[in-house]
Amino acid sequence: MNLPERYAAVRGQSLALAQPLSDEDCGAQSMPDASPVKWHLAHTTWFFETFILERFEADFQPFHPAFRVLFNSYYNGIGDKHPRPQRGLLTRPSMAEVRAYRAGVDARMARLLARPSTELQSLVTLGLQHEQQHQELIVTDVKHLLAQNPMQPAYADTAPLPSDAAGTLEWLPFNGGVAEIGYAGGGFCFDNELPRHRTYLAPYELASRLVTNGEYLAFIEAGGYADPALWLAEGWDRVRSEGWAHPLYWRREADGRWTEFTLHGRRPLDLDAPVMHVSLYEADAYAHWCGARLPTEAEWESAAALPGLRQLFGACWQWTSSSYAPYPGFKPAPGAIGEYNGKFMVNQYVLRGSSSATPEGHARASYRNFFPAHARWQLMGIRLAR
Repeated sequence: MNLPERYAAVRGQSLALAQPLSDEDCGAQSMPDASPVKWHLAHTTWFFETFILERFEADFQPFHPAFRVLFNSYYNGIGDKHPRPQRGLLTRPSMAEVRAYRAGVDARMARLLARPSTELQSLVTLGLQHEQQHQELIVTDVKHLLAQNPMQPAYADTAPLPSDAAGTLEWLPFNGGVAEIGYAGGGFCFDNELPRHRTYLAPYELASRLVTNGEYLAFIEAGGYADPALWLAEGWDRVRSEGWAHPLYWRREADGRWTEFTLHGRRPLDLDAPVMHVSLYEADAYAHWCGARLPTEAEWESAAALPGLRQLFGACWQWTSSSYAPYPGFKPAPGAIGEYNGKFMVNQYVLRGSSSATPEGHARASYRNFFPAHARWQLMGIRLAR
């Protein structure tokens, strides 16, 4: 697939994700950390308009001057931004206008892509990877939005397939030693995956698969959310102040059954499926409860190159105990585009792998996802280490 074809495919997928939703769905915002679908569709278009059309198009004119502020996410080098918690108040532009914005920018991009320079190709590839990140956010933000509705509406009408039996959790040994981590290859990677470097690992073991809902339910029923000895101090504060007693979207029904809100609506809890929507605090408390720990990101990446581990990709992101920090020798790109990753390297933790909402072709062993320790609305799960 050449670059113009890839551009059309990725951009089309974003619209396909919005297709099952009403315009009302697309404009609502469920919490400050989430964004409306309409905003995601506009912001990913803003990226191409601001970083590519404005730079490479002769006689550039913005689609709408106000969009430069409305759909700027966090790029201080570009200028002012509309407050993130107020994105759901943007009843204008309408969804029809946002679709027109996308179509207009796409037509102009097609003309540039007919004869792209090397620099243009590099920026377009970054823009497409950026849009794929927002495609996953569309799914998780929509899930959080629909979960707030007492009607518990489904995003997808089809029923989910039941999970296969999880099977026995095995401990796989790894020798440790000096390992190389970071991206190695000729294709695309984000700047936070570089530079590739060496690090020392003591011998360790990783669980062969992810922790299941059934296993996590045993932690709940054993009083895991009532035992402060298991929790990091900030995690215990969250348990107490926010009333955490189970993963996000779980609910114990009047008859004692557990259910979980999913993209298919509220469903009986699948005990064999990987537990998801847990914070780093919950993952760490569970690990302590069963006499284990969370892996470091270097342990995870080094082990991912070897056979034996299941559910590395495509199930859920896996918390690590590693703070999100620059690799030795990391240098952000100059200008506003350099704000993409580097300035967030504080007060966050790394997750590895990918989820069922990660677009095809977007996952790799060196990929570093990152979120604050309290985050729960992403598809976040647990792989144990010791």
